[in-house]
Amino acid sequence: MPKLDGYIILIINPKSGASSRKHLVSCLQEYFHQSGCRMKTFFTQSLAHACELAQQAAVDYECSLVAAAGGDGTIREVIHGLEGSDKPLLIIPSGTENLLANELGYNLQPQTLIKTYEAWQLRPLDLGTINGKCFTSICGFGFDGDVIHRIHGWRTGHISHLDYFWPIWRCFWSHTFPPMRVTIDGQECFSGRGLVFVGNISRYALGLQICRHAQYGDGKLDLCIYKCRHQAHLLKHAVATIFKMHTRGKDVLYKQGTVITVESLAKEPIYCQIDGDPGPEPPAEIKLIPQAINVLVPPGAKPAGIRTRLRRMIG
Repeated sequence: MPKLDGYIILIINPKSGASSRKHLVSCLQEYFHQSGCRMKTFFTQSLAHACELAQQAAVDYECSLVAAAGGDGTIREVIHGLEGSDKPLLIIPSGTENLLANELGYNLQPQTLIKTYEAWQLRPLDLGTINGKCFTSICGFGFDGDVIHRIHGWRTGHISHLDYFWPIWRCFWSHTFPPMRVTIDGQECFSGRGLVFVGNISRYALGLQICRHAQYGDGKLDLCIYKCRHQAHLLKHAVATIFKMHTRGKDVLYKQGTVITVESLAKEPIYCQIDGDPGPEPPAEIKLIPQAINVLVPPGAKPAGIRTRLRRMIG
């Protein structure tokens, strides 16, 4: 068990997650209390507030660890606030998808959080930026950006996986696959209709390995482009991705780099999502901040795949 010289700052998004996720927070707080750890707890009022709290922790010389409870948006903003500091981060997965936490090997068991803290295994985490806005996991242009745009048009708080059904269904029939131009490290690699994903991690929603070769600390961004003009083509890509065969197809481009630009060639808007939240529309410049912070990872843990995530959804 680590012996901390300072205290633990706990940043909690009170609106994130179901009651089972809140149980994770209370169990970890009780463990810290019984272990004699000093704590300071703060509740976020917005995503911007989460970033502000993390910025304050980053320059607090008495803070030895930041623990953040929330979904991907909250975790992203906390990491943004800690970027460049020496404060390690412990993630308490409390959202719907928990993309980054799943990639790092976290699950929804309190004992995993306790073991992660006691093992104190630190790993460097890269951070992506898109037009100056940060993302930790993945950003997408086209279909999935359209889905997220629809969801956030009406969401007011925590959402479940079922809330994605109708937006996905409606987008499937109405999406027009607007054309885009993509460059990577100064070289144009694509111009046409399709879906564009830029990943810092390998797995997306439900554990789909879209950017299957991505590693969160390798100093690279992974680019996956699906050439797609109609709904039947989209279904083909979906099946190939589920079976991890999509990168073998001639209608999929997969590259790695550090600077990626996405431009619109369409009259209609092209929506973007970052870590499950609405992102900036093209033109977009995506860059990498290598080893932005250090995160605690569970000992011996592996990223959660499709079957594991489906079991967690069902409960």
